[in-house]
Amino acid sequence: MGILFDSNRKIFHLQARNTSYVMEIARDGYLLHLYWGRKVKEYRHSNFLQLMDRGFSGNPYQHKEDRTFSLDTLPLEYPQYGNSDFRKPSYQIQLENGSTITDLRYQSHLIYKGKKPLEGLPATFVEKEEEAETLEITMVDELIGLQVVLSYSVFEHFNVITRSVKIINDGEQSLKLLNVQSLCVDFREADFDFLHLHGAHVRERHIERQPLRHGIQSIESSRGSSSHQHNPFIALLRKETTEDKGEVYGFNFVYSGNFLAQAEVDQFSCTRVTMGINPFDFSWKLEPGEAFQAPEAVMVYSSEGLGSMSRTFHDLYQTHLIRGEYRDKERPILVNNWEATYFDFTAKRILEIAEAGKELGIELFVLDDGWFGKRDNDKTSLGDWFVNNRKLPNGLNKLASDVEAKGMKFGLWFEPEMVSVDSDLYREHPDWCLHVPGRQSSESRNQLVLDLSREDVCKEITKRVSDILGNMPISYVKWDMNRNMTEIGSALLPPDRQRETAHRYMLGLYKILEEITASFPHVLFESCSGGGGRFDPGMLHYMPQTWTSDNTDAVSRLKIQYGTSLVYPVSSIGAHVSAVPNHQVQRTTSISMRGDVAMSGNLGYELDLTRLSEEDKIAVKNQVSYYKEIRSLIQFGEFYRLKSPFEGNETAWLFTNKEKTEVIVYYFKVLAEPAASASVLKLRGIDVNKEYQVNGTDTVYGGDELAFAGLSIPIEMIQGDFQSFCWHLKAL
Repeated sequence: MGILFDSNRKIFHLQARNTSYVMEIARDGYLLHLYWGRKVKEYRHSNFLQLMDRGFSGNPYQHKEDRTFSLDTLPLEYPQYGNSDFRKPSYQIQLENGSTITDLRYQSHLIYKGKKPLEGLPATFVEKEEEAETLEITMVDELIGLQVVLSYSVFEHFNVITRSVKIINDGEQSLKLLNVQSLCVDFREADFDFLHLHGAHVRERHIERQPLRHGIQSIESSRGSSSHQHNPFIALLRKETTEDKGEVYGFNFVYSGNFLAQAEVDQFSCTRVTMGINPFDFSWKLEPGEAFQAPEAVMVYSSEGLGSMSRTFHDLYQTHLIRGEYRDKERPILVNNWEATYFDFTAKRILEIAEAGKELGIELFVLDDGWFGKRDNDKTSLGDWFVNNRKLPNGLNKLASDVEAKGMKFGLWFEPEMVSVDSDLYREHPDWCLHVPGRQSSESRNQLVLDLSREDVCKEITKRVSDILGNMPISYVKWDMNRNMTEIGSALLPPDRQRETAHRYMLGLYKILEEITASFPHVLFESCSGGGGRFDPGMLHYMPQTWTSDNTDAVSRLKIQYGTSLVYPVSSIGAHVSAVPNHQVQRTTSISMRGDVAMSGNLGYELDLTRLSEEDKIAVKNQVSYYKEIRSLIQFGEFYRLKSPFEGNETAWLFTNKEKTEVIVYYFKVLAEPAASASVLKLRGIDVNKEYQVNGTDTVYGGDELAFAGLSIPIEMIQGDFQSFCWHLKAL
């Protein structure tokens, strides 16, 4: 591993575990991209650029006599607009004279051990300098005093390169940043499939794969969050790529706000991938001496299919993105009262559910929405983070203590970024929400969004949440955000900075999260945005797990959790068993299937435990007991996808430890079919040289047999809808 610079050939060669990334300082200081893929020991220009005269591809002014040299035909590392490259640029800046032409050239570079944090932003990190090496390349436009610092960090043990960009105004005039992408990669080919994760509220992160075509394919969010609709992740795959074979180039944006990720195939069938803050409704004013730090993007290369890409993301995020006490700590089994009571509860009712949970072995009780202000419905009291004494006459502290006295931990729901119009906070500070003067504010779920670009608002949110957490025995917080942004404007920003509001909001949020999570390190924080509306690496940096979806239906969750696993580790996936008929889709599934799906993430329950039948109580108690036995393997083991719910009626996945000595396999079938075939399940991720015993039996199989011949699906899985089965194997 390392970053090599050949000063004679002016070649940068970045080497990660099994991948290489190569750049060249070309004539006149243009920075070119030469290669990204499987690791090569030494790069010697075998794939040298072949320049030719292309019609309507102009030439930079200093090369007007050489019609073969055009920025429109070269693979550029961080391209600009206006001087012969007609593809989408990586950045764009407007000068005081109204022009938007810039011209970056190489000035210098720095290579050092380790990796610096990004000021005010979440990012991957190292705990020891030797875990990564960083290259910073400074590009300059001397005419206007613009500096652009391109940062590349290479991790020793991962096929990962992280990218970020810093824009510095070192000139004498103010600049307006109109677009800043955190990465650009120019591929000299276009024979790829384009894969992304799309969705909606209660239908998040569904996989879509389609051939890359000429023109632009893009995903984006302009909602003020990373969104339910598109996750900030894309991948380019070879046509033949599968779960365990073929090349994949994965891109993930470490940011929780508006983003744009796109692949542009040009006239010569070359592909440009860019990812960064969405330029729609964005600008940032840079006065002389000021700088703008763009968020980080993570690039993962795999030569062994989508599964290897996923496990690289999982391992990187588990060890170098997620922080705090719970990064490596087993997550508790919880019960949340929301679908049991909604807003209609009393302290007595809560304690009854907690008591039932304790009897079943559940470890944490979470009190959801409705404990504060006058909150009997979703029309009031957000922002008034004071205990509802009518519902809880003895106070929240007493309730938390009573739950703890039963031997359970206590958790609490918040939605600190929002405010109800019917609230004391809004009546006192109506200007504290995002709004545009003279315009009516659109409500969603009867609420408005607080203006986190304001320091006074951030301080008050931090104070109100901290006052609760600092004075009560709270072990867990569910941090929710139940609407997207409209009428995006701030009362404190001048007219020429209004389009900075959405990004300043994110900087304010990250500051709040940094302060609160640092002040309460023993609290397990779970992020939520109507479920999975902000499931992104930015939030995972502060909160190690996310409520994956408001949809708790076991069948729906197969696709949601399968898609989520493409990028995010199992330890980050919140999964609950809920009542049937399911409250979102009205489907009835067995307690067994609901349990098996939920045990494939961080197990929890979201139903009235006091109303369970005796049969279901036994089932839940067994699930809880079994999950405690396998919890470490599920949450921190290696994850292999075996059958995709997007391709058929069956789903299967597998968990194993790094030593391959213990294996958990889950199989799910959605609908019974007439004359169904008896099928087998071939395992991945096991050691073909080991012998495995089926837990609880004397049956032993060779790892090679399990991988090549497979396991027969039990015949009872053919009969009836919504079936599931689990195998637990241990190496001898």
